[in-house]
Amino acid sequence: MTVIGTKRKRGAEDQERNSKLKLKSKSKSTKKPTTDDSDDAEDTGADKILRLESQILESRRHYNNIATLILLAEGKQDQPPSTLAAVALCRVFCRMKSAGDMSMSKSTPEAEAVIVKWLKARYQNYVEVLLELYLQNGEEAEQSTAVTLLMRLVKQELQDEDDKAAKKTLEKLVTRLLLLPEESSARDEFSEKYLQAYDDIRFYTFEAIASIFSSHQDSPSLPLLTTNTLTLLSPVANPPTIPSSIKSFHGPSPPQKSRLLSPAAHKTTAQTAWLALLRTPLTPPHRKTLLTLLTPSILPWFTRPELLMDFLTDSYNAGGSISLLALSGLFYLMREKNLVYPSFYPKLYSLLDADLLHSKHRSKFFRLLDVFMSSSHLPAALVASFIKRLSRLSLLAPPAAIVVVVPWAYNMFKRHPACTFMLHREKHAAGYVDPFDMSEADPMKTRAMESSVWELETLAGHYHPNVATLAGVLGEQFTKRGYEVEDFLGMGYGTIIDAELAKDIKKAPVIEYEIPRHIFTSEEEGELSTLGTLMGKVFESR
Repeated sequence: MTVIGTKRKRGAEDQERNSKLKLKSKSKSTKKPTTDDSDDAEDTGADKILRLESQILESRRHYNNIATLILLAEGKQDQPPSTLAAVALCRVFCRMKSAGDMSMSKSTPEAEAVIVKWLKARYQNYVEVLLELYLQNGEEAEQSTAVTLLMRLVKQELQDEDDKAAKKTLEKLVTRLLLLPEESSARDEFSEKYLQAYDDIRFYTFEAIASIFSSHQDSPSLPLLTTNTLTLLSPVANPPTIPSSIKSFHGPSPPQKSRLLSPAAHKTTAQTAWLALLRTPLTPPHRKTLLTLLTPSILPWFTRPELLMDFLTDSYNAGGSISLLALSGLFYLMREKNLVYPSFYPKLYSLLDADLLHSKHRSKFFRLLDVFMSSSHLPAALVASFIKRLSRLSLLAPPAAIVVVVPWAYNMFKRHPACTFMLHREKHAAGYVDPFDMSEADPMKTRAMESSVWELETLAGHYHPNVATLAGVLGEQFTKRGYEVEDFLGMGYGTIIDAELAKDIKKAPVIEYEIPRHIFTSEEEGELSTLGTLMGKVFESR
């Protein structure tokens, strides 16, 4: 398009065509095609782009060069997309915006208004090129360039006090970032350089995310959007608490009464974004990730944590590892917000299943269980049910889990002396049936108080010496004030083996050092040994 009201000058294509004709003629006379070809390549490459840029900045008569640069950035002139052209356009538009060449008012002449509208249209074309060609479909380096250039445009719009345009550009950028594949590094770059670094960008990003989810509720890309949003927001913690802590801005410093300087406004905006995400259909992996982030990254941003009540109760009722992860958030609401959850302890009791002591969340569960059962006002029958059930489960648990159960049970007996009858129950005659009902869901009806903890006494004969020694403490006088359960939570197979290997051997163990010459046969040729005879019977039975 030719700009209205300006004198037409020879176009870039005419210049290039005439330049080639002159170079061709010169080549015939001087017979140096290599040098002339390289000059032509330079004129159509970096030199040409810089020349077009300088002409635009020199005079508005060269505004049509903007369209040429956009074509070069797109790669539509039989050449690959030019990153240099994209960078040049960013400089051009930022300088024009700073000079006021892209703004108009009611008193702006009609001819001038036409030019401004054309420039704004080219600006939007440029933004779409960065979003689609470079960010969405580009390589890693091109994606990084697109993020940098788009954020430079956002900064210029903020400096021009055009917050509406800045928010619109930022929302487009965030949308494309959230729809990139999970392994894309552009999202991490945006998070580290801008989201975590600037208070205003974080504020506007939360607003953008709330808007994005409201417009993608029925989109097939919603699962990917949710996954990438969790990745983007997970490092964003520690909300501002006082106005003076809000001091890092990508744009200019806002006025005193701006919402950007209000810690409450920051929290409210973040709360809206998180709630928009929570209202989407969540897959089990999404729910687990949210519950993991709840305490460190989500709850601090909520001005009304009780809004998470439905999400947490639904998660707690889901069972399995999801219920375990929901414990801390639910307990926070019960303690801080007086949430009434009458079935909390029955549900907690139901989580004590065969998988618990083998779960990777075992340490977190016992850490919370120690807090939940710390009150001395809990009914003795309830406490007895928890002790008895965990004692029964410990019979099939790995040593790393047993060394947590035993100290925890010791602490429970110290806090609730009424339960010590389970330790001192008289031995029963043969044929005795344990009255404890393992299948009873209500911990107040299991009859655990009528039973004993014979399982913990059995552990005193465990094959692992550490477990056996620890379990033997329950048969002694309770002179210790209690164990710090936290000291046992970090134990695993690795730590147990390392502890054994680090011990000083006072007496060499007795081992069989002679390798037998025969296993399945006897010393006499053709005869089977005892083991060989047994193996033969096994094969015959099949």
